[in-house]
Amino acid sequence: MRPGVRVVTIVAITLAGAGCSFLRGPDAGPEPKVRAGVARPAGDVAYLLTYFEYVHKLSAADLAKEYDAVRLMFANSNADTMRVRYAMLLSVPGTAFNDDTRAVEMLEPLLKNVEGGLHTLAYLLSAQIQEQRRGQGLQQKLEALKALEKNLIERDPGALKRR
Repeated sequence: MRPGVRVVTIVAITLAGAGCSFLRGPDAGPEPKVRAGVARPAGDVAYLLTYFEYVHKLSAADLAKEYDAVRLMFANSNADTMRVRYAMLLSVPGTAFNDDTRAVEMLEPLLKNVEGGLHTLAYLLSAQIQEQRRGQGLQQKLEALKALEKNLIERDPGALKRR
């Protein structure tokens, strides 16, 4: 997904989520920190988008603490908002707990429930994870080609001059 399309999609979902009448249950866990003077987002979708931003700004140590806390809260509550939070954390690249497959599995119940309030956000997050996977696969293929080229050059240094 092109970056401009991704931003427009997120803004559209945020605006749609702001009008939702979903109430946060007591098992939704602690709210993400927001900038001073900024009101708490209305609705679960807007709340979760704010949480996504919050998570991606955390240091590695704070991210690990957040992961442990959310994992335990999800194990105790299994609420849909906690399910999405857990999937978001599992999908953060470059972390020891990154598990894109598990993140998509976490979103499956929400993806199947097309009438659910978090279906669209789950779809967006799932698509983002799939795109991230695709990019990682392409990066791995590129690295393999580079290694192959380097190996061929090392075997026959004069090969480039003959081209």
